[in-house]
Amino acid sequence: MPANLPPQYSKAEEELRKALTPADRLEKLREMFRLLPKHKGTEKLQSDLKQKISRAKDDLEGAKTGGKKGGVSHRVPREGAGQIVLVGAPNAGKSAILAALTNAKPEVAPYPFTTRAPYPGIMSYEDVRIQLVDLPPISADFLEPWVPSIIRSADAAILVADLGSDDVADGVEIALTRLSEVHTELVGTLPFDVEDETIQHVKTLMVANKLDAEGAQGRLDVLREWFAPRFPILPISLERGEGLDDLRLASYDLLGVMRVYTKLPGKPVDRSKPFTIPIGGTVLDLAREIHRDFEQSLKFARVWGTGVFEGQTVKRDHELHEADVVELHV
Repeated sequence: MPANLPPQYSKAEEELRKALTPADRLEKLREMFRLLPKHKGTEKLQSDLKQKISRAKDDLEGAKTGGKKGGVSHRVPREGAGQIVLVGAPNAGKSAILAALTNAKPEVAPYPFTTRAPYPGIMSYEDVRIQLVDLPPISADFLEPWVPSIIRSADAAILVADLGSDDVADGVEIALTRLSEVHTELVGTLPFDVEDETIQHVKTLMVANKLDAEGAQGRLDVLREWFAPRFPILPISLERGEGLDDLRLASYDLLGVMRVYTKLPGKPVDRSKPFTIPIGGTVLDLAREIHRDFEQSLKFARVWGTGVFEGQTVKRDHELHEADVVELHV
């Protein structure tokens, strides 16, 4: 479904580009959210705007407290096609998942609360790089005050459940409740009609870890009974290496993006580093991703891929598809 954005929104977006201070940026982002039509075609835009509003609030708070000593920033700079945070109860295996899927070397121990700070790593799904960030655990009496902010500003979340624990369902529910109390809702499907910009919905995949544990299948059945209507659930075993390829694919799907390859006129396709843009994105979206100046200078493009003739000339509003090859003419 097309977004059909009103001209007032485009004007507010242009004013955002001219914003010079964190306060101005926050004001313009809130104005854009107010003007954005709320329907299924804009659900990704709604989520992106809420993430930007959350980060703008953090920037504004940082500007206000920048002169104070002892302040520590826990923000993790984005890398790759998107940022996915690992969330869960103590000892659920988040750090072990990070270590198994990336080159990161977090401390992995059989006791809880090993992770005290955000720990990033890069996971590869085929030729796409995805950033995973391990976060401190969440329990009934423990939630680092900065954790919700990082979750809210992430592109998606993986909620890790511990199939080795009889309290697996309770642990998941406690984590969800604690986050909900601070206006952070983990959801399997993003809603598209929420007017309250203070509530951030984060698209989430539940990963049922430790499928190899004794009694795990019975706990998985309970987990599905409790949470299958709310989240997709993917069981994995790090010990046996089960489900890891499925998790890589599910993580890519979770981001709601597609990869697009580019080529220069008269040159072969560059498949070493695809660009990623939101599903349903256009030639213009790709041009913006490559360089912000291309938005003004883009004349037309040639596309090889879905729904076009080989090398067909298209306009800037042409919708792209997964693995399309695009030749921009500026």
